[in-house]
Amino acid sequence: MKIRRFYGKDMREALKQVKDELGDDAVIMSNKKLSDGVEIVAAYDKEPVHAPKRQQAPTTPEPKRRVDATPTLSEIIGDSGPDSLRALLEKQIQAKESAVQANSNVQPSPIAPQRTTTQSEARQPQARTVNEPQQDALNEMRQELASLRNVLQFQVAGLIQQDKGRNHPLHGYLTSKLQSMGISQALANEVVSYTPADTDERQAWLFLLKLLANRIQTEESNLLTKGGVAVLMGPTGTGKTTTVAKLAAQAAQKYGAENVGLITLDSYRIAAYEQISTYARIIGCSVKKAQNAEELSDLLFQFRNKRLILIDTAGFGQRDVRLIKQLETLKQSTTANINSYLVMQANSQYQVMQQTIAAYKQISLQGCIFTKIDECYSLGEAISAAIEHKLPVSFITDGQKVPEDLKVADAKFLITSAAKLYKKHVLIHTSDNSLNNAAVAV
Repeated sequence: MKIRRFYGKDMREALKQVKDELGDDAVIMSNKKLSDGVEIVAAYDKEPVHAPKRQQAPTTPEPKRRVDATPTLSEIIGDSGPDSLRALLEKQIQAKESAVQANSNVQPSPIAPQRTTTQSEARQPQARTVNEPQQDALNEMRQELASLRNVLQFQVAGLIQQDKGRNHPLHGYLTSKLQSMGISQALANEVVSYTPADTDERQAWLFLLKLLANRIQTEESNLLTKGGVAVLMGPTGTGKTTTVAKLAAQAAQKYGAENVGLITLDSYRIAAYEQISTYARIIGCSVKKAQNAEELSDLLFQFRNKRLILIDTAGFGQRDVRLIKQLETLKQSTTANINSYLVMQANSQYQVMQQTIAAYKQISLQGCIFTKIDECYSLGEAISAAIEHKLPVSFITDGQKVPEDLKVADAKFLITSAAKLYKKHVLIHTSDNSLNNAAVAV
């Protein structure tokens, strides 16, 4: 097969030249548009029987680019090379076949090459079903590796803890003792690290209790002393309304009932207003109900001459969406400086207290009030939450009597009560009743 180039001013003239020179058996390989015409590359196998001489149109000038035209295939290859395109293709095929034979003689590697999946094969459902068992096996292996990693981490943590216990047996014993009292692990490890080295177990225990007492923050001037506007918030069932009544009764005894005002925002609970109005009638102070931020601002303006204004709120859990609406109502009431206090049960779980403080910290908290101290078997959880969040403890309540069962918070009293509860419900319980519990279990 030989190749020739033809030039014309348009495609019709160039095709006519190809037909005149090479005949009807010529094959058009390519065409290209030039600045002064068209170039066609044609191929032919045999010379035509009557090959007329190439005639150029008199009107068509010789293209300037023919001097610098791209050389033909025969010119590139040279006289020594093959003079047809078919020979070149056969040579390339022979080279590929020889390369394949050389690769087949090499010993194959133990890992088989990955087969390339074509697009048509990927669409077939059979290919997916073949890979599904492999994917399931890989997922199972990943799960087993993750489980082994968790077990190893647990074992390493235990070995580290045992190593600490061997190196510092007193520290390990004191940390375990504080955790049994309800103190969180992070806080227990922190305070134990300050224990003096040259001390016995009793002195170290007293040192830790004093250190915890120093870490508890209390209000220097409580709301009964400084007065103003105070709002009590917290989850449902923490005793907010009863605590408001206790505070109002003590303030009425100290400053007079006419200097105390009560406001309730609880419009969700049945008979909530009737309950607080009953307390107000017994105490002799005024009570009002607010539905929104505007009504709360109006009532605060009406009670502006009162020495102490206590606001009772509805109880919402930390995940209740209505809590956000209540907090926004308190934020919008800018007519007075409102001090916010969080009311929490002292017998709640540590994680519940953590989540509760985090939810109510959207507004600035002045302090917290721990209720139901008399129902606790452990006080370490409440102490840990207050210390870790640096939340001052304002009051504690230890009963239902109004107004007797309300005390100003004292750090020493809280730590002493926590130590007594630990001694009463942990040490004595485990030592005296271990045999009885074992017998009952059997």
